[in-house]
Amino acid sequence: MLNLHIATIAIMAANVLVSLRGFNNTAFFDRYKFSINAIQAGQKERMATSGFLHVDISHLFLNMFTLYFFAPVVIGWFGSIKFLIIYFVSLIAGSLLALFFHKNEPFYSAVGASGAVMGVLYAAILLNPDMQLGIMFIPIPLPAYVLGIAYLLYSIWGMKSRMGNIGHTAHFGGAIGGYATTLLFKPELFVTDTLIVVLLAIPIIILFVLDKMGKI
Repeated sequence: MLNLHIATIAIMAANVLVSLRGFNNTAFFDRYKFSINAIQAGQKERMATSGFLHVDISHLFLNMFTLYFFAPVVIGWFGSIKFLIIYFVSLIAGSLLALFFHKNEPFYSAVGASGAVMGVLYAAILLNPDMQLGIMFIPIPLPAYVLGIAYLLYSIWGMKSRMGNIGHTAHFGGAIGGYATTLLFKPELFVTDTLIVVLLAIPIIILFVLDKMGKI
């Protein structure tokens, strides 16, 4: 079992407490979820508060389970303060990208820590590109950067197809936040891990090229 840092415990506790309140109080949930209409009306705090609400226990568990595994990598490299900065920058980056892509959809709404967690995951991959990850239905572990790139390409497809009740845009924005902040904190990665930095940038470049072409 991983030795959890107090910063990780604090983030998990905040997610659990806020999510439980949301499960039991529909008015609270509706007031603090990500809502294009409400944000455009001036309730900017929703861009942060929505990241601590979840739809149900399984949604909450999946995000916290992922955070449990990847937060120690980031904290091990950067310490708790920079970890928290990466977490919150990724959260806000996810909300900003969702606001950008869904600005003309007044009834679009979303909740979940997925954007922030994806930012931590992408940061961990940048910092430790030799990590091997296993997923269901694939019998051998794969390099973490391969799965990270594949997931962002899947997110682009999800954004294009509007498939499922998944906040693909927030996931992607969170990854961008984690990627950019990690490189800001550790710019030598451009030299020491140039290939990984370039490979992880490919889905980000593809997304904005497709947007410029009006394909998303």
